[in-house]
Amino acid sequence: QLQLVESGGGFVQPGGSLRLSCATSGFSLDFYAIAWFRQAPGKEREGVSCISSDGFTFYSDSVKGRFTISKDNAKKMVYLEMNSLKPEDTAVYYCAARYDYGGRFSWSTAGEYSHWGQGTQVTVSS
Repeated sequence: QLQLVESGGGFVQPGGSLRLSCATSGFSLDFYAIAWFRQAPGKEREGVSCISSDGFTFYSDSVKGRFTISKDNAKKMVYLEMNSLKPEDTAVYYCAARYDYGGRFSWSTAGEYSHWGQGTQVTVSS
């Protein structure tokens, strides 16, 4: 059974850092793209970053230069390193998986992903 479990969320002051982890099971990261999405209260789910099966990375303009996505295929883990955090980064963060067919796809579209974790809360506030 394909599963994703997020961890690492918490409360941080503006300018601080957090590292989110997504533990995967039931499939191989050699064949799946993994994305991070976030959803703030009253807002739509937003694509933050994605890493393809072969390691290509993508970022939304709002986090480019501040967030870094990475993965460890052997450990079946995907990470999101978040630096210079801002209050507007406050949201529930989800990781999501999509079988990577190798063609182009809209990485930031939630409907592209078949499996989701339960989410982890990130709060940035002074």
